[in-house]
Amino acid sequence: MFIVGAGLAGLSAAVSLANEGRAVTVYEAGVRAGGRCRSYFDARLDRLIDNGNHLLLSGNRSAVRYLADTGADDALVGPASACFPFLDVRTGRRWRVRPNAGRVPWWILRGARRVPDTRARDYLSTLKFALAGPDRTVTDCIGDRGALFERFWEPLAVAALNTPARSGAAALLWPVLRETFARGEAACRPRIARLGLSQAFVDPALELLGRRGAKVWLGRRLRGIEFANRRATRLELGTEAIALESGDILVLAVPPSAAAGLVPSLIVPEESNTIVNAHFRLAESVGLPADLPFLGLVGGTAQWLFTRGDVASITISAADALAGEPAGEIARKTWRDVATALHLDPVALPAYRVVKERRATFAQTPGEVRRRPGTRTAFANLYLAGDWIDTGLPATIEGAIRSGHLAARAIAGR
Repeated sequence: MFIVGAGLAGLSAAVSLANEGRAVTVYEAGVRAGGRCRSYFDARLDRLIDNGNHLLLSGNRSAVRYLADTGADDALVGPASACFPFLDVRTGRRWRVRPNAGRVPWWILRGARRVPDTRARDYLSTLKFALAGPDRTVTDCIGDRGALFERFWEPLAVAALNTPARSGAAALLWPVLRETFARGEAACRPRIARLGLSQAFVDPALELLGRRGAKVWLGRRLRGIEFANRRATRLELGTEAIALESGDILVLAVPPSAAAGLVPSLIVPEESNTIVNAHFRLAESVGLPADLPFLGLVGGTAQWLFTRGDVASITISAADALAGEPAGEIARKTWRDVATALHLDPVALPAYRVVKERRATFAQTPGEVRRRPGTRTAFANLYLAGDWIDTGLPATIEGAIRSGHLAARAIAGR
């Protein structure tokens, strides 16, 4: 069993297959596993930071299963009950969205639990996502006006799709809502990594694979695949060539552009969008209100703020235009949002690190979503994994992990 790519898609496939007792070998082009989900030590900040910020929900069943499979059940932290805090940085107004237990959403009847300046009937717009056709965008379904759009739907859509609401595929939001908010409070409790992404999602997986006898090779880029009789027959890994025997299976868990260059006639999403993250080293540890580890920001440059110890981090999704600006300018703009949220001096810019992920996800527009392939290919022993394949979910951590599970399931059903 050969898996190419040690991001979360490849790791989840490897963990599932190794736990079934299969012999697994993983090849990764980079010098570290994890792909876009990893932690590293930043010398400027003198702190361990994540290359990007990721918010999960307790109803993300694939991520929950993956963490259980790797023995990292306690790697995520968050509030004991579902609560989504927001701040309008223009006015200083703060509020919290607090779903209730059970599937009947009576919380929308309580003004203190819902978005300010919204009515209970405004939330009926949720049903429009369930009925959204493949060509509909978020704003096609719910428009782009009103407090509920500005203060809830737009932040949620941009975060989930990494695509502006006016062009983001509405059909991708319904599976997210169905698996989390529609199941009640217990399924939508926010969760972030306790120590870091690597400590939660990467290191335990590598340790599990080691215990199962799997081999993980880093710094081994796949240069080409030979095919014959509708099978992958040979891997070109730099100066090494590996022949695939009749019973060998290959899972390709690489970015879409790389997969298209390796597999003949493979149609994949071609457009991508950027995510910008900025990390600030504070003078001391500063927590958010009610000890929540994150805060949604409305009306500023940043969209989400996370705190871990004395590091405050922000995320801006669908940030192609912003990414063209110098890091210092991005830091100054986003620091004003952080300072407002944490009641700090907006002028005294601390040490910072700006991370621009130019191809963070594929552009999740209706046209690009139609280009997502399934896990099975035209070649009998070749399967695909990655947040860009057709999992039915957006390109998130949950989507990446589920793609690995789908590949493992397809292989088990051979």
